[in-house]
Amino acid sequence: MNTDILISNITNPTLLFFLLGIFASLVKSDLEIPAPSVKFISLYLLFSIGFKGGQELAHSGINQEIINSLLFASVISAVIPFYLFFILLKKFGPSNAGAVAAAYGSVSAVTFVSAANFLDASQIPFGGHMVAVMAFMEAPAIIVGVSLMKRYQKQTTQQESLGSVVFHALTNGSVLMIVGSLVIGIIADTKQAEGIKPFTNDIFKGFLAIFLLEMGMITAKRIKGCFDYGKMSFLVALLVPLINGVVVAYASQWVTEDVGNRFMFAILAASASYIAVPATMRLAAPDADPGLYIPMALGVSFPFNITLGMPLYLMIAQMT
Repeated sequence: MNTDILISNITNPTLLFFLLGIFASLVKSDLEIPAPSVKFISLYLLFSIGFKGGQELAHSGINQEIINSLLFASVISAVIPFYLFFILLKKFGPSNAGAVAAAYGSVSAVTFVSAANFLDASQIPFGGHMVAVMAFMEAPAIIVGVSLMKRYQKQTTQQESLGSVVFHALTNGSVLMIVGSLVIGIIADTKQAEGIKPFTNDIFKGFLAIFLLEMGMITAKRIKGCFDYGKMSFLVALLVPLINGVVVAYASQWVTEDVGNRFMFAILAASASYIAVPATMRLAAPDADPGLYIPMALGVSFPFNITLGMPLYLMIAQMT
């Protein structure tokens, strides 16, 4: 692994604020970011990355590479929950296995935003259509995870229909914000869009740093949940992102030659949802334990991806 890339990522101010959040939680500091502020910042990050992606997509237009990227993303988000469900089924049962599988087949918008910042620091561009790719990966993972869950449950419980679950997933606040911002970015007049550029670009990294500070505090509090189910949950949360990210970083060369886009494919495959999928599972699987799949995604996979994962995936994308 390129040592310079690793050191540059670890010393990135946004990541250091994440580590500060972990430290604050471990020493039981009274440092706290008000919940309304955290919600505003999270919506701002989704709005900013979605709008900028829409603007870039409007400039580049729809081509064969973009179509292939969307198809490739759909395959990724369907295959990951399918194979992971059967690995976890015997140990965790259908409800928990389905919830974990859907989370890892889906994506983490915050990890995506952190990856975009990482590429920006490395001066490596990526296509605006990757925002659309990210949004496109939500539904297949949820459909596969919920379908397998329903298929293998021995006892039927009162649950929402699959169509209702997918609808709620796609209209979830985080998904709706980034998809809506993407569409607005596409149709917005370029000259008019320049007026909000200072808001979407200039203050982005500062808000990301504060948000990751909060994520660090939450991570330290929730990581214990992984160990409540034994070592397997921790190992899965560590190895699944690694395997998915490495395989997709390599395989994406047959979809695009762009290093930035290949890196983004890898980080999307490696990330796990801890916002949209948990909200969906409240409807689809009320008996699935959020104390399992949220700590796995947020407490283990997220820190791994933004520290060691990103330099590794970029190295593979650059070498192959």
